Amino acid sequence: MGMIRLDNARIVLPDCVRDGSLLVAGDRIVAVGTVEAGGDAQVIDCGGRLLAPAIVDLGAFAVDRAAGIAGGIVRVGLMPDAAPVLDDPGIVQRAAASGKPDLWVHPIAAATQALAGDKLAELGILAEAGARAVATGRTRIADAGAMRRVLAYARDCGLTVIAHAEDEGLARGAVATAGETATRLGLPAAPAIAEALAVARDLMLAEETGAAIHFRQLSTAAAFDLVRAAKARGVAVTCGITPAHLLLSDIAMTDFRTFAHLSPPLRDEADRQAARAALADGTIDVLCSGHDPRGPEAKRLPFADAEPGMSGAETLLALSLGVARDLGLGYERVFALLAGAPADVLRIDAGRIAPGMPADLILVDPQAPWQIVGDRMAARAGNTPFDGLPIEGRVLRVMKGGVFVGGR
Repeated sequence: MGMIRLDNARIVLPDCVRDGSLLVAGDRIVAVGTVEAGGDAQVIDCGGRLLAPAIVDLGAFAVDRAAGIAGGIVRVGLMPDAAPVLDDPGIVQRAAASGKPDLWVHPIAAATQALAGDKLAELGILAEAGARAVATGRTRIADAGAMRRVLAYARDCGLTVIAHAEDEGLARGAVATAGETATRLGLPAAPAIAEALAVARDLMLAEETGAAIHFRQLSTAAAFDLVRAAKARGVAVTCGITPAHLLLSDIAMTDFRTFAHLSPPLRDEADRQAARAALADGTIDVLCSGHDPRGPEAKRLPFADAEPGMSGAETLLALSLGVARDLGLGYERVFALLAGAPADVLRIDAGRIAPGMPADLILVDPQAPWQIVGDRMAARAGNTPFDGLPIEGRVLRVMKGGVFVGGR
């Protein structure tokens, strides 16, 4: 069993950042702090850089190895909106095997057959095939009875339900949030309350069934208020957000910039500030990339006709570090959002540095400057609303299961 000792590191633990060393044997972390290793151990000097748990990206729409490794991601919770849909055990098994050994895929099964929103998928069989959660996909289940059955079935299977929060009656056909920007651009828009309406119903159903629910992306003050109150009542609810919804408001859509056409759409400045407050006070549990690479054929169109989505995997860490600096969040909190909490939603034993945990690690220079350039991204497509932005925070080395799989 090969051993690797990582010396002179600032180690991001669940509750603090500690100077010291870390010992890896095989695919596991075996010691943290002051460690002893035999003379045959490979020794790596980390140069005082951050040694952190590798990122678990919850709710991506594509498996993009190059982008993931560049961004420090070694596990992806893959949404079911694939072709074919992840509603069959064979498809789930193939998805789970697709990225190994470098990038592990944790399939999120379709809640309903073909994501049609009515007939339940065979969640128990899908869980046995490797599904780590169940999701409604890019859209919400409109039928409250069907959603209640999904929650109850998932509860019995030990699966979290990952929900899309957008009331389809209000949001159908909309590409923006109702307000000054959408009006000025003449874009079909939905009121921001469409998100809170969906959250309110699903929270009531989750509370009544005792199921665990995760809202993949929330972005409005009203929705965060509902989640905050539900958590205080003891509801098993978590929620996530992308850096885009923390850093950009709907003003970014000016000049019909289709790279800023996202789902959920960008919100007004008041909601953006509410999102930042929700991150700071712990209402938000997960930072995710929303990775959805889209080529020119999907983005070089009129705004209302372009496909929503952004390429977010390789910028997730640096943008998250920037938000954390703005809000005064410590590194332990950042990596709880990026790794620990996503692993908990997927119910996998990963996302933290501790003896016995998988040796999924990244070495990070949090001050290293670079510029986001869409045309130079490692992703399949560089559709980022942050094209041209100078940022700080680089992944230097990536380890998956005790093996270095990437780095500079």
